[in-house]
Amino acid sequence: MRADLEIIQDWIPAGSRVLDLGCGDGELLAWLRDHKQVSGYGLEIDGANIAKCIERGVNVIEQDLDKGLGSFASDSFDVVVMTQALQAVHYPDKILQEMLRVGRTCIITFPNFGHWRCRWDLARYGRMPVSEFLPYTWYNTPNIHFCTFKDFEALCREQRLRVLDRLAVDRDHRHRWVCRVWPNLLGEIGIYRVSGPSIQDHRIAV
Repeated sequence: MRADLEIIQDWIPAGSRVLDLGCGDGELLAWLRDHKQVSGYGLEIDGANIAKCIERGVNVIEQDLDKGLGSFASDSFDVVVMTQALQAVHYPDKILQEMLRVGRTCIITFPNFGHWRCRWDLARYGRMPVSEFLPYTWYNTPNIHFCTFKDFEALCREQRLRVLDRLAVDRDHRHRWVCRVWPNLLGEIGIYRVSGPSIQDHRIAV
C-alpha cells in the first residue's frame, strides 16, 4: 500500500464506516475492508479510477468534491479521508466543514508550500516551484490553493476544530526527527487527524 495510506490506516479503527474523498483507484478502502472490516464509500471523478474501484469491489460514487457532500446525512461516517486533494478544491474551508458534518473525525493530507525547497526556488529564481511533490507548472496545476502547515492550523483554529494528530513527513513519507523539530520548514507533506470541538482527543502514537 502507498506509504501515506499505510500511515493513515493506523488512525482508522477496525469496523468503522469510512468516506474517502478523491479515493483514486480505491486502494485504501479495499485494504481497510480486507484487513480491518471497514465499510464505506469512495468519491471519485476520474473514469479510469472509478473502473479500478469497481474491479476491486469498492463502493464508489462519481462526484465532484466542489459540489459538496449534500447527498450524505450528518454523522453518516466515523472517518472521512481526503488525501492530496485539499489544495485542489475551490473552497477548502467549506469542504472541511462538510467533512466534519458527515463524519466524526477527518484525516487530511496536503503538500506543504512552506517547505524549504519552495522557499528557495521563489527566493533564488523568482518563479513558482516545480518539484517531485509539486510536479506542475503554474499554468497547468490542479492545485489552486497552496498552503503551509501554519495556514492549515490557523484555519482549524478559525473553525474551532481540534487537531487530534499531526505528522510532517518527507517525500518518502518518513517522519524524521528534523520534520518534528521544524515541521513547517522541512516537512514536505502534512498528515492531520481533525475533529469538531465536541470530540475528545484520543491521541494515537505513530
